[in-house]
Amino acid sequence: FSILQDEETRKDYDYMLDHPEEYYRHYYHYYSRRLAPKVDVRIVILVTVCAISVFQFFSWWSSYNEAINYLATVPKYRIQATEIAKQQGLLNKTKEKGKNRRSKEEIREEEEEIIKDIIKNKIDIKGGYQKPKIYDILLFQILLAPFYLCKYVVWYCWWIYCFSIKGQEYGVEEKLYIIRRYMKMSQSQFDSLEDHQKETFLERQLWIRENYEVYKREQEEELKKKMALDPRWKRYRRWMKNEGPGRLTFIDD
Repeated sequence: FSILQDEETRKDYDYMLDHPEEYYRHYYHYYSRRLAPKVDVRIVILVTVCAISVFQFFSWWSSYNEAINYLATVPKYRIQATEIAKQQGLLNKTKEKGKNRRSKEEIREEEEEIIKDIIKNKIDIKGGYQKPKIYDILLFQILLAPFYLCKYVVWYCWWIYCFSIKGQEYGVEEKLYIIRRYMKMSQSQFDSLEDHQKETFLERQLWIRENYEVYKREQEEELKKKMALDPRWKRYRRWMKNEGPGRLTFIDD
């Protein structure tokens, strides 16, 4: 009766009655149905996306904390943070006397945390080590994909209307956007560049394709010169010329 209740199984059963000689085929279909997983594929996908999102978020937090710990060791930022802490009277609180007096180790740890907190609040870390945002994880990116698509379509239509149809001049943001596209850099990579580099891009008018091609050739030539003077690169070229990755020798060490 269970066979007759399942439509797919009933079709296989009828086929078996009509073709009894295909024994192995019937055997395979029977056990493939019995042993097939009963879990909904949508649940599997959802759990996988959530797991990846959680891993992303905690991994980004780890990278962010590593960046803060590193900046706390850089004299430039440490001195600035210490001065701000002194101005706000935060370091004086760690050296209280009497009943609230603490050991030197406790005072040092608290001062370190104060300096790190000031660096977190005063320094805008950009690029791959910036402060993680919940909306950047995979789960929210998938959920917000329709919104981002509509936003891009609206922005693209605005760009065509303003600069292609009306012929308006580019603003600073538009110029930097074009330069970033020419350089094939992501927004986070471009944001991690120093401000003086972006100013140089604007001074040289790199949003104009011809100017960017000249700049690109200059950078390539400068890189070749640096590599030619680099002793490690010289050793590598000498090794490639004399030995190479595919050369076989029978010399015993």
